[in-house]
Amino acid sequence: MTEPAETLQPLLYDADIASAAALIADSTRAAILRALLPDRPLAAGELARLAGVSAATASFHLAKLLEGGLITVVRQGRHRYYRLAGHEVAAALEALGLISPGLPVRTLRQSREAVALAEARTCYDHLAGRAGVELLDGLLRRGLLEEKSGRTDRGDTSSHRFEVTGAGAKELGSFGLNLLQIRRARRHFAGTCIDWTQRRRHLNGALAAAITSRMFELGWIERGSPGQRRRSVRVTPAGTEGLACTFGVGLP
Repeated sequence: MTEPAETLQPLLYDADIASAAALIADSTRAAILRALLPDRPLAAGELARLAGVSAATASFHLAKLLEGGLITVVRQGRHRYYRLAGHEVAAALEALGLISPGLPVRTLRQSREAVALAEARTCYDHLAGRAGVELLDGLLRRGLLEEKSGRTDRGDTSSHRFEVTGAGAKELGSFGLNLLQIRRARRHFAGTCIDWTQRRRHLNGALAAAITSRMFELGWIERGSPGQRRRSVRVTPAGTEGLACTFGVGLP
């Protein structure tokens, strides 16, 4: 009896960015995706409110995003909660922010939101804004990270990655991180995003996510007030002191 032939994966020569771009291009779907950027699951009703549309309209667009693979849904009893399909989707949305025209501030509330987002926010699951940029600078300045040239799948060396130094392993271990466990994550260990508010780079990857999660645990950062966007975070007084002592980050 012959063995069944092994299923072959289709050979791909390029990425079809048009389909994903078409999904994001709709203003309602873009608003839904922005609301999900903090990596916190939200119900359809809340997403409808944040996007400024009816429940029926939100359901239509959520179905489109699910079909396109940009979001996922989790059921809890009778409720359904939505979130981004992964950090790759968040990275694409952040990158689009760099080449998109900014929306002018028209109200006092929007002005406060803009300041909060620029100071400190989450870029999916890692720290961004001025606090994120200063964190990366502090890690490098103190010699806890060192930059390496990274070779991409296409063979060039245009990307960059970071490795933890001996001093960094000791400091991050004292901070409460398990570097061996972090390295087992199914994503790159440490790289950068260009921060769309600061136009400078901040740390991303599994290491950045672990540092940010630990900062939440320690009460160094906390979510913004209900009047601010869900993505904004506030550096607490304990966080200001902790970041300065541990990573050499100076924040007012």
